[in-house]
Amino acid sequence: MAADGALNRLEVDKLGLDAMDRRYLMMIADVYRGGPVGVETLAAGLSEPRDTVEEVIEPYLIQLGLIARTARGRMLNAGGWKHLGLNPPASSQDGLFD
Repeated sequence: MAADGALNRLEVDKLGLDAMDRRYLMMIADVYRGGPVGVETLAAGLSEPRDTVEEVIEPYLIQLGLIARTARGRMLNAGGWKHLGLNPPASSQDGLFD
């Protein structure tokens, strides 16, 4: 139980994600409707260097299946939406030209 308390104080959730991981996921979900979004854009939005995003934040999220790196950019997978407690938009392109 002491470990649970320590993790709570460090804002680490049940999957082992910290506050920065959740900020990354929420940015893709809220601002970019699940993606795709480029790594440079994400890095700027998080005020983190690109290397930190690619080498520190993304590997564990990819391993858990929460995000995908695609040729077009980063995308939130179904597991990412579920972890955030959000429903994915009907289509990531809906409203693009409204």
